[in-house]
Amino acid sequence: MSDLSTATVNASGNKPGSESGRSALFKMAATGFAILVFAVVGGILVHQFTEAEREREMRRWQVRLGIIADSRFAEIDNWMDAQVDELRGLAENESLQLYMTILYDVAGGADGEASAELEYLGNLLTVVADRTGFTAAVSGPAVAANVNRVGSAGIAIVDEEGNIVVASPGAPPVQGHIRSFIENTPKGEAAVSDMFIGPGGEPTMAFLAPVFALQSDESASSQIATIVGIKPVTDELFPLLEQPGNVDQTAEAVLVRATGATVEYLSPLLNGAAPMKLKLSTDTPNLAAAWAVRTPGGFAVKTDYAGAEVLALSRAFPQVPWTLIYKVDTSEALAESEDRLNQMVIAFSGIIVLVLIGGVALWYYGTSQRAQQAADRFERLASRFEAQRNFMHVVTDSQPNSIVIYDEGGHYRWFNDMAMQQARMERADLLNKHVSAIFGPIHGKRIAGWVKECVETQEHQSHTHEMDLGDGARVFRSDLIHLPPSEGMPNGALVVTQDITESVREREKREQVMQQLVNTLVSVVDQRDPFSANHSVRVGVVARAIAAEMAQDPLLIETSGTAGSLMNLGKITVPTHVLTKEGKLTDEEFKMIRDSVMVSANLVRNVDFEGPVADTLAQMQENYDGTGTPDGLSGTDIIVTSRIVSVANAFVGMVSARAWRDGMPFEAAVDQLLQDGNKKFDRRVVVALANHLDNHGGREAWADFGTRPSA
Repeated sequence: MSDLSTATVNASGNKPGSESGRSALFKMAATGFAILVFAVVGGILVHQFTEAEREREMRRWQVRLGIIADSRFAEIDNWMDAQVDELRGLAENESLQLYMTILYDVAGGADGEASAELEYLGNLLTVVADRTGFTAAVSGPAVAANVNRVGSAGIAIVDEEGNIVVASPGAPPVQGHIRSFIENTPKGEAAVSDMFIGPGGEPTMAFLAPVFALQSDESASSQIATIVGIKPVTDELFPLLEQPGNVDQTAEAVLVRATGATVEYLSPLLNGAAPMKLKLSTDTPNLAAAWAVRTPGGFAVKTDYAGAEVLALSRAFPQVPWTLIYKVDTSEALAESEDRLNQMVIAFSGIIVLVLIGGVALWYYGTSQRAQQAADRFERLASRFEAQRNFMHVVTDSQPNSIVIYDEGGHYRWFNDMAMQQARMERADLLNKHVSAIFGPIHGKRIAGWVKECVETQEHQSHTHEMDLGDGARVFRSDLIHLPPSEGMPNGALVVTQDITESVREREKREQVMQQLVNTLVSVVDQRDPFSANHSVRVGVVARAIAAEMAQDPLLIETSGTAGSLMNLGKITVPTHVLTKEGKLTDEEFKMIRDSVMVSANLVRNVDFEGPVADTLAQMQENYDGTGTPDGLSGTDIIVTSRIVSVANAFVGMVSARAWRDGMPFEAAVDQLLQDGNKKFDRRVVVALANHLDNHGGREAWADFGTRPSA
């Protein structure tokens, strides 16, 4: 009886233990399954996140490449339009239309009596060719032998039979590509040719504009001739493919065209290939150039001519059968984002593993103690972050400049003490305020626009502007740096604003004093030499106009004007009787007058001009071909401001009237200067002077130069 009872007790005791064990196993299995599901879901989410980030990075590069490609496309398209516009403007010249109408509509052809008209047209084409770049060196040996020397650039007037009527020096013959281009262009239309290898062995293009009979309806039947311009494009077209400020080492803009079953690379390549020297089959697998020709306006990951994987974007030109490709190696473009994604994947994977470990630990040991430890850790981190923020305020609050972080919408997200002083608000009140609420709608909208542009372009910006913060208008310089989004901070820009009012006013005051000094010195010289009164002032005005016409930077424009105004300063050392002498000067007197320019240079040598005024005066008597004095400098070894002032001085001297003679007509003076072009004077400077006279109001502004001074 006792054994049975024992057996019964043992049996009944084992049954509950068995149920408890099965429950524990079930819980462990459920926990394991939950952990497995969490790991799988976590992996899927990480994969989806990384793919979304890759797509976002690709879209960002598509936008970036599109902006650059569109800018290069616009530059090239505008350049081609500019060439055609130059020829169209020449074709619409009424004098040219009149002479061509006389020669071909009325007389039926040129003869010996038309030499004057042809000479005029030749001079006109030469001036336009020099100004617009339709010039190049003539190829072939320069020897007295029966060997043709072929030009590679120029402008020509071609009759209806394709014969050249008149052309600028160096214009190539109308044959081959040029003749086919003229013949295939519909009558009455301007056109741009495809690129070809010109007579000089360089990539060349031709541009065409019709010449209509004077007072005609400008229809195709009224066309009496064609103006065609030919020029090598290496120095003008290909540099337009380069993006200013580009920092991507493998980024490249390439021009291509389809040629039968191949794609031809028209522009020079990063691997050193010369233009129009590389052709690849359109069947080349995944070739970016073949894809671009078939898919203008597209964006894709392809392979370039060197076999490298690239991000490529294409644009097709309407005027010529070209396609522009802008590309960058994926190894460079996506390296940073791939590294970031890999780090994020590792971090997310680590987080998943830690969460799994934490789940197991919580299941075994509970959460109370670990939660307390986590709270203590986060509290320490929060204290550290607070200390870092306070440190940043200590550093920036001591700065005299306003430092603000704006979000993309123009709201204050972080700022230093100077920014608070300018806003006249407490820190808590200023946070998240829109900039327009602080500086008003005009200044606020302008600053918010700068911030938005900086965020969109992700490029550093600098702006100089005026604002009235309650104590009168002051001048500020604001530098903007893009800040990508980070933990606790949205996409935005760091703006550092510096008050530069005193520096600007000091510079303006210094410039004003310097100008007053120059005017005083010029007045002193003019009083001692009444026969050349106003000569220095006029030389300064003309020199400044020529420098501006040549698109020199503002400092060199001002230097040219100042040097021109001071060129006669050295005449204060010349006796008055020599300056006013009406008869022929002796050799000694002539030397005194000639050397007065060098005296002028020495007198201003120690004056603190911003530009090279003294050097400009010292080199005024140098000649472009190296035959001048004092150092025999030639070409571009003579600083450009001195070349400009030399032309301006000669021009003013010829066209200005004196008490004993009339001034020379502007046309005669320019012709004389052109005859001395690249001998005594820089021909480009003379052409710039002629262009200013004819196209930018020079004749009207300087008409009084020919008025004789009163006795």
